[in-house]
Amino acid sequence: MFCNQCEQTAKGSGCTVLGVCGKKPEVSDLMDNLIYGLKGLALYADLARGLGAVDDEINRFTIEALFSTITNVNFDPGRLEKLIHRCAALKRKAKNLYEQAATIKSMPPHSPGGAADWAPADGLEALIRQGQGHGIATWHSDPDLRSAIEILTFGIKGVAAYADHAWLLGQKDDSVFAFIHKALAAMTKPSLTMDELVGLILDCGRINLRTMEILDQGHTEHFGHPVPTSVSLGTKPGKAILISGHDLLDLEELLKQTAGRGISIYTHGEMLPAHGYPGLKRYPHLAGHFGTAWQNQVKEFTLFPGAILMTTNCIQKPADSYIHNIFTTGLVAWPGVRHVSRDDFSELIDRALELPGFSAKPGKEIVVGFGHNAVLSVADRVIKAVKEGVVKHFFLIAGCDGAKPGRNYYTEFAEKTPKDSIILTLACGKYRFNTLEHGTVGGLPRLLDIGQCNDAYSAVQIAMALSKAFNCGVNDLPLAFIISWYEQKAVAVLLTLLYLGIKDIRLGPTLPAFISPAVLGFLVEKFNIMPVATPDEDLRAILG
Repeated sequence: MFCNQCEQTAKGSGCTVLGVCGKKPEVSDLMDNLIYGLKGLALYADLARGLGAVDDEINRFTIEALFSTITNVNFDPGRLEKLIHRCAALKRKAKNLYEQAATIKSMPPHSPGGAADWAPADGLEALIRQGQGHGIATWHSDPDLRSAIEILTFGIKGVAAYADHAWLLGQKDDSVFAFIHKALAAMTKPSLTMDELVGLILDCGRINLRTMEILDQGHTEHFGHPVPTSVSLGTKPGKAILISGHDLLDLEELLKQTAGRGISIYTHGEMLPAHGYPGLKRYPHLAGHFGTAWQNQVKEFTLFPGAILMTTNCIQKPADSYIHNIFTTGLVAWPGVRHVSRDDFSELIDRALELPGFSAKPGKEIVVGFGHNAVLSVADRVIKAVKEGVVKHFFLIAGCDGAKPGRNYYTEFAEKTPKDSIILTLACGKYRFNTLEHGTVGGLPRLLDIGQCNDAYSAVQIAMALSKAFNCGVNDLPLAFIISWYEQKAVAVLLTLLYLGIKDIRLGPTLPAFISPAVLGFLVEKFNIMPVATPDEDLRAILG
């Protein structure tokens, strides 16, 4: 195996024996096989789309399969084996779609060759061996071109995750699937140049912006716009279920199925922003929030006296102390962990009723719900505060959290921001500082929690609104981007920021292992992207 797609990759270069995330070599090899199969499927899907032939089943599978290869989603070889065989079946469907469309237009169809000729080996062990021939090292012999292909691949995985969330909410845009198929197909071409790759990488940022837009539309149309809401970190007496991950539809269905059952529902990790949505707030048994970020789940889940549901990405190897209490749903899978469908959480609920639950314990309250609609509703106050010199700077301290040393930087940075500044935050990186006392400025909270990593669109909208209000570009605003990254959704968001031309982004705690020195040089020259230093050094540089 060789995997370097996450920030915590071994020795800062790549996992070769066992994934830091817990991914076993056979799982990594199966994922490499699946990605290669998707490239073959994409070659035909792209040709078919060029002739006006599009298939929803192919589109849906493409994003599900890509999402399944994101860090901390699917660790189950059996599930991956099924995805590989389904990929082969849908590649044949895409080929037939293309050939039929070509016949209708009186065009002779042709075979693209290469990945288009891929067929899965027979049996799990053979599939693993086959995947070893399609790993990252095989993507290109030139290290800089391979680096650019990795950036594009990991960005596409992030786009697929957001697109999957949006699809479940009834939102889709064929331009998203068209780009994913185009990019996957392009990466198989030996003649692909660096200029072409850079164009595709920035286009990935553009497509991710559109994907996040339709995801935001899906969330707000279904659940309403988030509103500032106090969330309890304490517990109520009685039975309990903890839900982690990102999928708000799973939470809604869980709330529906547990209504009147005497079970309190607690959010964990990236589910915290759910408390700000009117459509979810209306359930009285949405009791509060328990725990912090995903990487602390082994310790925190051990202490939870109820059943646990993992949605989307962020699962870690379950400890023996709670393995009988944890369930997965959707694309998430861990060998030996019970998998349940959103349509029927009865097994999860029954387990919660068997467990002791909580006693009452008061806790601190924190405020969430500052999505773009909430922030822009008080934009006049924000603009007035800036013009009067009450607010002098904005800091977007956002992104993924993780266990690797160096992430205390974000806590210290937030603590040291000037009292006349506002901190915008989103994603699980906020757990480094969201329970600290930041106070207020200009009658506004100094810390504004925008939401999940899935809500990055809100941050973009707020930045764009500020630039419009002050009649300047985003780069001319008193706004600094302090970004922490961990997995591939963060890569997609970073590409969106680059597509928008945003410069001077501070990225940490370390730069991606998949960025070669030459590619890094390009990013520094064009966008002045830089690694984080120390909080004091970075604040001095930002504030002049």
